Amino acid sequence: MDILVLGAGAWGTALAIAAGARHRVTLWARNEVHAAAISADGENRHYLPGQRLPAGVTVASPADGDPAALAARHALVIVATPMAGLRETLRALHGCQAPVAWLCKGFEAPVSRPYGLLGHEVRAEVAPGLATGVLSGPSFAQEVARAQPTALVAASDSAAVRETLVAAFHSPSMRVYANEDVPGVEVGGAVKNVLAIATGLCDGLALGLNARAALVTRGLAEMMRLGVALGARADTFMGLSGLGDLVLTATGDLSRNRRVGLLLAEGRTLQQAVQSLGHVAEGVYSARTVVERASHLGVEMPIAEAVVALLDGRVQPREAVALLMGRDPAAET
Repeated sequence: MDILVLGAGAWGTALAIAAGARHRVTLWARNEVHAAAISADGENRHYLPGQRLPAGVTVASPADGDPAALAARHALVIVATPMAGLRETLRALHGCQAPVAWLCKGFEAPVSRPYGLLGHEVRAEVAPGLATGVLSGPSFAQEVARAQPTALVAASDSAAVRETLVAAFHSPSMRVYANEDVPGVEVGGAVKNVLAIATGLCDGLALGLNARAALVTRGLAEMMRLGVALGARADTFMGLSGLGDLVLTATGDLSRNRRVGLLLAEGRTLQQAVQSLGHVAEGVYSARTVVERASHLGVEMPIAEAVVALLDGRVQPREAVALLMGRDPAAET
């Protein structure tokens, strides 16, 4: 299969490496200098150092063609841009005949509404004719590139798109499960990054394992409430893109979002925390959009709201904890 990956960050590169062992993959980088460096080095030293590109991966840039022109020569297109770039990329791919799937997780920043949209809602606005899906689940790019065991979920309302994604990425080191619940898979990916910041804060303040377990569990409840309000199935959040991705991102040492929480607990400013990472921590940018969408729907998300207050500097780390612990008693369900 000929696969085009648009975006040469850590996750796009990792998937290109994983698929390149069995397929022909074009890894397209927007920056021509970055593309030339990857091609010359045989690895993406900026985002994924030490992980060699297999022979099946070719690096391209705008000099080799724009996304639409390249997509016409491939059987599958993977959009590996940040959420902020999804609208522009899907608009550029309008009319593409190949299935298109995105990796980005989060709500888009508000464009013409007081709240942002999920990926499938953006697609409905700018490229409704595309056959699309989303590839998500608990996965650190470094481990995928090393061919360590990983399980992902391929979600689409099209059986053909789901089958194409499974054929492209299912391998001895990667299991890909099909799912029809696109809103559920996308909400899980958006909210877990915000909750990981909260869990990092909890761990950084040494609040204990009891507190961490409570935070993850109640965070999952928040995720589910928002998802169901957006038309998702509740059982999706018990799967890979819900509970699985939340546990990984909230507890894994490779999680950038968890790291942000840890650094804030140490007394770092948000700017210092983000600068020290060297990479984007999606939860920092998606926290506000998650809360905005929840507010519009009348969905209560106290943990996410506390994270936004912390990121905005309206509360200090221990004050954020006090906000949550000081809430009135309530039934669990």
